[in-house]
Amino acid sequence: MGSVSPMDRRQIPLVMGIVNVTPDSFFPGSRTAEIDASIERGLRLFAEGAAIVDVGGESSRPGASLVPEADELARVIPVIEALRHAGRVSVDTVKPAVARAAAAAGSTLINDVSGTLAAVAAELGIGWVAMHAQGTPSTMQDNPTYDDVVAEVITWLDDAATAATTAGVGEVWLDPGIGFGKTSAHNWSLLRHTDVLVSLAERHGAQVLVGTSRKRFLGDGPAGVLEVGDRLAGSLATAIAAIEGGAHMVRVHDVDATVQATRLMAEEMVA
Repeated sequence: MGSVSPMDRRQIPLVMGIVNVTPDSFFPGSRTAEIDASIERGLRLFAEGAAIVDVGGESSRPGASLVPEADELARVIPVIEALRHAGRVSVDTVKPAVARAAAAAGSTLINDVSGTLAAVAAELGIGWVAMHAQGTPSTMQDNPTYDDVVAEVITWLDDAATAATTAGVGEVWLDPGIGFGKTSAHNWSLLRHTDVLVSLAERHGAQVLVGTSRKRFLGDGPAGVLEVGDRLAGSLATAIAAIEGGAHMVRVHDVDATVQATRLMAEEMVA
């Protein structure tokens, strides 16, 4: 499938569904360590209205360890090969070899939490998501610190977009990296300033992807800590907040509910 065109306010915002072919991703509902179960989940997400299904074989949750390249390949390639016929597939990886193999298997987008694979995307002629992160998954939540989180993330994404377009990447997505080396206050500040990121992206001919789904900051509230299974309401609320700020796509675990919400938002936008 071809690239996704930039959204205007007459279009339904896009939803990216998540398939984690892992035993340790933070939300049990997206963990499908068996290949057949992963394929079944991906097909269900397409049926629920996902525009893209994002397949990952290495958890990027806080504290996660790296997975050997061979293990990651064994996890994601069969799933991508099976899902490519049902809809557009992205690969969630930071490894060049996995990105190349995934593209050969049918992936047309690299979801890159390291922000380092622009040249690989250009080489392959596919899209690239540049996500900001402070630190690595194993260390990123130890003590995330910024003088001005919005300004620093915007600067980093500006540089990433420039590097990508200079390298020849034709489809660029910018992701502020909610939960990746950020405190709850940092996350909320970035979410409130989605419109600033959208303005930056549009200057580069890029688009904005925001992922808040089920993340830890949604469980920190005046009523106490909510466990990951109880964060659907917060996930939907923050997805809508990102869309109101102009985000072109949201990455979620709960596709069906989010698609319903985004369609309601689209109706409001054109009313």
